[in-house]
Amino acid sequence: MAEMADYILRSENIFDATTTEAHPGFVAVAGNKIIAVGEGDGAEYVGDNTRVLELGDKLVTPGLTDVHCFFNGWLLQRAGTDLSGVTSVDEAIERVRATAKPELAIGHDFPLEMLPVDEAILDEAFGDVPAVFVGQWADGMAMNTAAETKFGFTPAACWSEKAYKLLKAVITDTEFSVPMYREYEAMMNSYGVTSTKEMGYDDYWFVDAVKELEDAGELTLRVNLMSQPVGEPANIAYGTATRDRFADDPFISFSGFNQMTDGSISQHEGEMKEPYLDADTCCTMDIDWAEHERQVLEADAAGLRFSLHCQGDGAVAHALDIFEKCQRDEDGKVVLRQAMTDLEGADPVDLERMGKLGVVAEVYPLIQSIADREGKIAMVNEKIGAERGTHYWNRRKMIDSGVVVGCGTDLPMTVDDLGTGVYSACGGYFPEGGEPWNTQNMITPGELIRAWCAGGAYDLEQCDVLGTLEAGKLADIAVFDTNFLAIDPKDARDGKCVLTMIDGKIVFDATK
Repeated sequence: MAEMADYILRSENIFDATTTEAHPGFVAVAGNKIIAVGEGDGAEYVGDNTRVLELGDKLVTPGLTDVHCFFNGWLLQRAGTDLSGVTSVDEAIERVRATAKPELAIGHDFPLEMLPVDEAILDEAFGDVPAVFVGQWADGMAMNTAAETKFGFTPAACWSEKAYKLLKAVITDTEFSVPMYREYEAMMNSYGVTSTKEMGYDDYWFVDAVKELEDAGELTLRVNLMSQPVGEPANIAYGTATRDRFADDPFISFSGFNQMTDGSISQHEGEMKEPYLDADTCCTMDIDWAEHERQVLEADAAGLRFSLHCQGDGAVAHALDIFEKCQRDEDGKVVLRQAMTDLEGADPVDLERMGKLGVVAEVYPLIQSIADREGKIAMVNEKIGAERGTHYWNRRKMIDSGVVVGCGTDLPMTVDDLGTGVYSACGGYFPEGGEPWNTQNMITPGELIRAWCAGGAYDLEQCDVLGTLEAGKLADIAVFDTNFLAIDPKDARDGKCVLTMIDGKIVFDATK
């Protein structure tokens, strides 16, 4: 006799992510697991207490995994007082004063047109209390001297890796960060996300608070923590201790380390194999590849994987040189889930190397959706030329070379909007539309969704329990109102998630 299900999800479009196609049928869920997936209506699994969800032609997929996101960056954009709409620095000061704490006075969404702010004005207003006005979209900041002294950076260098001490101060204020994490969970669930690889800096992230949420039954995301060394080298002791602490935890795990290597191609900071066309350099950054290699190999020896963030083709090649020295199996593939993130301008030859090595690609499928078509293409032609530009965002070559691809957002830069991902990563469209760009590099919607599900689970070493809709796997499921497999990508942006289930429980439902 068949086991009775708690839920039956019936649809004309079940995408189990074992292939790139969908089929009509059902998914049966009992407790926190999938007990059956198949054709037909699953009537044999329907009992007196079964809830049957008739989903018509909606697309049913595994829950999405975001393999590169920053809750701490999202949090910073919401920290302290809302400064949007202020018309003067004095007004911003008064707003921040009203909510300031002795250890930090902070506001967000400060109008960018008011930057920079004379530091002396903030010194006079806040004295020894560190004060920070975070610009809209965290694009620029104003600070007083006390803040510069405490946090170790200035408005001239306020990107996340420099501002990590400020991020720590914000995230460890759990009276603020824990309620905001609940909002973050709900937001991610509304996009169909059930797992994240959260980036933290050095040895901090508010994992104890997340564990408390799990123990209280309030965690609706599976959290895979990755440490990005910024203030110190990769802390192997911290990594092994955190990994071991959560070794058997179904919701929390330690994924390893991430490290930036080169920077943006648009700023001549992406390391290229050949010089830029408009500058006599292959990279203006002085990248310490020997130190990257030392940290990667030390982590690899300890059983901890690394993700190296690379944009230029030269940086990608250098990173692969390092991974070739890691532990490898009898087929020559890396033993751990070594990965590379971004890969904006990779050489196709190196994508073939990635496939042979078994290095995972963590790509940003929405990155084209926030770019300006005219500006982006002009930048590529000016900096590296049209020929090298044909390699830009080449996910097609990755998949054809046997590279496992996972999808990240660099959130808060973008969010896990599957419809927009199909629009840009499958259609090749910029936000304003027009002719698609580099269509030879595009992948199919089925390949993209599979990467967002199965690829992400593989990347996080959880493919034995997550990433596909198969009997025995955990019931992390997303439902979308649009069958992205049967729509022109240019029309995909209106598609939305309407239901998300994690561990057999519905955590988001817009079907009613």
